[in-house]
Amino acid sequence: MYRLSKLRFGFPVFLFLALFLDGAVSQVFNVQMFRYPTAMVSHLVVLWLVCGAIFEADNGDFPMPLARWAAVAGAVFDLYYTGIFGIYVFIFPLVIYVTRRLVSWINPNFLSGLLIYFIDITLVEGLGYVASRAVHLNNAAGSAFLVNTLGPTLALNLAMFVILYFPIRWVYNWLK
Repeated sequence: MYRLSKLRFGFPVFLFLALFLDGAVSQVFNVQMFRYPTAMVSHLVVLWLVCGAIFEADNGDFPMPLARWAAVAGAVFDLYYTGIFGIYVFIFPLVIYVTRRLVSWINPNFLSGLLIYFIDITLVEGLGYVASRAVHLNNAAGSAFLVNTLGPTLALNLAMFVILYFPIRWVYNWLK
């Protein structure tokens, strides 16, 4: 039950920890992650949100307000990392919506979670690319985006999912 658990306060704490760890990972490993022409983008925030949506499937009558937390995290992400307000404020709640719809169709486990996370990272990066193209922040061709950004980003984030899925599940169960 969400209202009576430590999850009520622990989820936002770990969400904002993931938000700042995204920046820390990018800063510490910038030589490996951002080597021209490729770029790998860490999405620990999306990982935490997606895992929250996957693990809340058995939460019962009181689901977590994930969409609200996603919008708040998107606002902080926009202001802190991109400098343009509004892109991730809408993308992160959309990811929660898509994840909840997929979880209602697919029985959530490790492999289906990996598939859902693959779809969500593709959605986040693709919509971010389209939005940055729309406001003329990015002039890369679509094929260059697919090869130089989306592919490496998917590889990095799927590897992080494989490594962090069970520790996140343990933290989530501990907070419940």
